[in-house]
Amino acid sequence: MKRFLLASGYFISLSFLFNSRSFAQDQKRDTVSVGIYVTSIHDIDFKQKEYTITFWLWLKYKNKSFDFERNLEIPQAKTILKSFPTTDTTGGNISMLMKLQCVMKDSWKITSFPFDRQKLRLSFENSQFDTRSLIFVADTPGKHYGRFTINGWLIDSFNISIDKKLYETAFGDDSLEEPRSEYSAFRVNIGIERTGPWSLFLKIFLGMYVAFLISYVCFYIHADSIDARFGLSVGSLFAVIGNKYIVDSALPDTAAIGLVDTLHGLTLLCIFIVIACTTYALRLAKINKIKQANRFDMISAQVLLLVYVILNIYFISQANMG
Repeated sequence: MKRFLLASGYFISLSFLFNSRSFAQDQKRDTVSVGIYVTSIHDIDFKQKEYTITFWLWLKYKNKSFDFERNLEIPQAKTILKSFPTTDTTGGNISMLMKLQCVMKDSWKITSFPFDRQKLRLSFENSQFDTRSLIFVADTPGKHYGRFTINGWLIDSFNISIDKKLYETAFGDDSLEEPRSEYSAFRVNIGIERTGPWSLFLKIFLGMYVAFLISYVCFYIHADSIDARFGLSVGSLFAVIGNKYIVDSALPDTAAIGLVDTLHGLTLLCIFIVIACTTYALRLAKINKIKQANRFDMISAQVLLLVYVILNIYFISQANMG
């Protein structure tokens, strides 16, 4: 009986000690309430894969050592400019408000360009304190952006979430059993879409369509006019190639095939078909089969135009829906 009582007391003491340690660890962890209000999103640069965002950020917490004025980290930020920092320590709680302007690096989905929809991502961490000491809590009441925050785009979603960012390293901390660290992250995802994609579409592809129509006119030139027909077709071919280089210069390099590549490739293929049809019609004209050459030109013209229009409508509608 004595042994039983001693063993029971031993296990109760261990349990109490373990619970006390767990409670102490929980006591060390502090919550930080975070809120954001975006005032401006501008300078969206597709080629450099970056954009500029200006916003107000406020944080409420108790632990003075957090010092967010120095320890605030914004991953993927190219530059960070802080201004108007104010701190209120009334009642033992710290309330900090500051304005930030960040140039953010991001990736763009351009397969549907110019009918693309983009996601802008922001994330905030404390560079010195991990999840053992600090947990973010979202302060969400009220709106998070103004009416004129961004020009040329429409904000269709604004999502705030709390997550944990895992780093597969201990950052030189020998007290960690495994080389991994977790930091609490306050994340903001902003979904945007263009307000006038069709006007941009016409600016981009008008030259390409005019070049195709110029080559299409070759079907209505007499079959034995070799210089006129080949001259127009070859000139149109180079015009489409030049138009594609101009558009590509404003877009980031990517291995994916987008709407821009598809429409330019389709147009180049159709112009090549015009050249091939011109060659065959010229061959018929050289053996005095003028009627057959003219008939071949008329049939080829109607079929090619119909296929070109249908494929354009299909690819554009797929990009617009995507």
